[in-house]
Amino acid sequence: MGTESVDDFRSRARRWLKENLPPATETFALDGDQAQWDRARELQRILYDGGFAGLCFPREYGGQGLSGAHQRAFTEESLGYEMPLVLNMPTFGICAPTILDMGSEDQKRRHISAVLRGEEILAQFLSEPRGGSDLAGVTTRAERDGDVWVLNGSKIWSSGAYAADYALCLARTDWDAPKHRGLTMFLMPVHLHGVTIKRILQVNGSNEFCQEFFDDVVLPADCVVGEVNGGWAVASRQLFHERSAVGGGSPYFSGARPRIGGDALTLLDLARRTGQLGDPRVREDLGEAKAMRLIEQQLIDRVGQAIGSGAMQPAAASLIRLFHTESVWLQTDVAVRITGALGVTGTGDDPGFGQTGQDYIYRQANGIAGGSAEMARNIISERLLGMPREYAADRDVPFREVKQGR
Repeated sequence: MGTESVDDFRSRARRWLKENLPPATETFALDGDQAQWDRARELQRILYDGGFAGLCFPREYGGQGLSGAHQRAFTEESLGYEMPLVLNMPTFGICAPTILDMGSEDQKRRHISAVLRGEEILAQFLSEPRGGSDLAGVTTRAERDGDVWVLNGSKIWSSGAYAADYALCLARTDWDAPKHRGLTMFLMPVHLHGVTIKRILQVNGSNEFCQEFFDDVVLPADCVVGEVNGGWAVASRQLFHERSAVGGGSPYFSGARPRIGGDALTLLDLARRTGQLGDPRVREDLGEAKAMRLIEQQLIDRVGQAIGSGAMQPAAASLIRLFHTESVWLQTDVAVRITGALGVTGTGDDPGFGQTGQDYIYRQANGIAGGSAEMARNIISERLLGMPREYAADRDVPFREVKQGR
């Protein structure tokens, strides 16, 4: 049987969404509420039973084996409906694709299908309190003890870890090798004995970020993803998927949050509702923001196709990750300029104006999530443009000999 055309698929998806999912009642925001995750599992199961889960994941692992164009069509049609958006990052956009690319056959069959059914939520245990942007400098350690590994250390900035079932955890397993060559990636159950999860309160009131503490956590040998001491290869692929996801180029997302305050409150609507649509300054801002979004989408398509064909290396994902940051910053800045005090207080004829203020408070996160914008510039300059690499005192030095900050 041939692949269904995108137009036919779109029509079928439109009918199915109308018959099976409720309309979205409010702007999506990740607030840390456990009920939000429980509801996401329910919605994901509905998608799975309807044949609309994992559109770009292979059929042998529970997906539909369709193209990115099919997924984009479904995303566009689903904007007005309640969707399990909380599962997009990091479960669908980062962790599941990493398992697909780097996991064992058993890990793929066990976890990808469970994710698509809404039975498993995945998290990332990567960053560390003392690590900054130097991911390869992790000091969380895993030591072999017979047939198991014993994990000790701490991770931080783990989105949704308290609600997750499994996590991809990068740990140091060889202290005599240079920092990139002594790492191993583990796909570990989150709620094991010895794992303590603390939630972090953010400036926007959400507490979905977490810090984890590992005290003699026992991991079975089959938790290893890829090769022992070959974890940097897995982490590199994981970072590729993260940059693609943060940049808006992941084909694995299911649904999307409408940009700038929701589908019914676009920048154009903001200008119209505040009576500023005729203001030349506002119209210039609207034109600039619209042009930026069009260029962003074209860049996502071009870079994605080039990476897929091999014309560009995976590091090119940093291009769309960086451009997305610049685009979001512009959109949020324009929204606040239009709404003025209404965007801060959330008062006036439409309380939805307050979402622009919330977006602005969160704006800087777009320059940090998925690796900072500064790191993206480094990657572009060194790996794509061939500029000289920055000097690193710990390159090719056994990690045991690298001086550590106190």
